[in-house]
Amino acid sequence: MSESPLTRRHVLGTLGSLGVLASTGLGSPMQPASPASADAAARRAELYGLLGRLPARTRPVSGEKLGETERDGYILESWRYDLNGIEPVPGYVARPKSLTGRAPAVVFCHSHGGGYKIGKQEFIEGRSYLQPTPYAKALTDLGYVAICIDTWIFGERSHTSELDMFKAMLLKGQVLWGMMVYDSLRAVDVLVQRPDVDASRLATLGMSMGSTAAWYLAALDERMKVCVDINCLTDLDALIEDKGLSRHGIYYYVPDLMTHFTTAQINALIAPRAHLALAGLRDKLTPVPGLDRIDTHLTQVYASMGVPERWQMRRYDVEHQETPEGRQAILAFLQRFL
Repeated sequence: MSESPLTRRHVLGTLGSLGVLASTGLGSPMQPASPASADAAARRAELYGLLGRLPARTRPVSGEKLGETERDGYILESWRYDLNGIEPVPGYVARPKSLTGRAPAVVFCHSHGGGYKIGKQEFIEGRSYLQPTPYAKALTDLGYVAICIDTWIFGERSHTSELDMFKAMLLKGQVLWGMMVYDSLRAVDVLVQRPDVDASRLATLGMSMGSTAAWYLAALDERMKVCVDINCLTDLDALIEDKGLSRHGIYYYVPDLMTHFTTAQINALIAPRAHLALAGLRDKLTPVPGLDRIDTHLTQVYASMGVPERWQMRRYDVEHQETPEGRQAILAFLQRFL
C-alpha cells in the first residue's frame, strides 16, 4: 500500500474512475435456504444494490500494522487498511492485555456530531454524549477484541467536506452512505482474519451515525450475531412528518430508499439475531411515533420467529445521549448474547 499522502483531488478523481457495479455477494456462499431465508437474502441484495456503485465486494483486503501501545489496561493497535482500493483506511484494534486464544469481537462504529477530525478517536477517548468510559476500555474489560475505523470524511480521512464528497460521489452514481457501509463490511473481513478473534461471535455497536452504521451492517452481514444501536433508529416517514430531514447530515440519505424499505424492514433483516436499540424520548433525530412503529414491527417479527427476547428497545427521558442505565443494559446484552 502506498504511503504517499492523499490529496482531495486524488481521492475525488479516483472515485470517478471506479467503474465496477456493486456486487451483492455478502460473505460466504449461501447454503440451500428455506423460502423465508431465501427471501431475506434477496432483500439484503436489494438493499445493498441501493447503495450505489461500490468497489467489488470480493476484492482482496489487507492491512499494515503501524504499532501498538498499552493503554488503560488494554493493548491498542494502530492499523492502516486497504479496504476499498481508493484511499487507505486508518483503524484501531483494542485487545485485552492478557488475552489468550480467540475472543468475541465487536465492530465499533463512531458517531458524527460534527466532529470530522475525531473519527476513531471516539473509540478510545469517548464523546460528550457517551458515558465517561470509552468503549475501547469497556469492551476489552469484558474480554472482547474490538475494531474501529475512520469512516469516509472523518478522522485521518477528513480531507474533503461532507457536502463535497457527497456531490462528487453522486455525480458518479455513488452514495456516500453506501461507501461508508462498504468499508464497514470490509472491516469485518479483516477482523475475522485475526488469530485472536472468534469469527462465530461478532457484534456491532455504535452511537448516532454509528448507530445507523451498526444496524445497516447487521442487516447486511449475517456474521453479526449481536447489534446494539444507540440513539439513531429513525423511521423516515416519522422524520418527514416531523419536518426533521435537516436534522440528519447529507451523508445519511440514500436515493430511492423509501420506495423499497422502511427502517423497520431493514432492521427486520437482523432477525432472529439479537438486537438492542436505545433511544431518547426527547431526541429530535428519532421522533417517538417512529420509534413506536419500529418497535411494534420488530416485536412482531421476533415473536413470529420464536425469539422475542432477542429484540429489545429501551427508551430514556433524555435527548441525544447515552445514559448510565443504557450503558449497563448494553454491556449486559452483549454478555448475554455474544
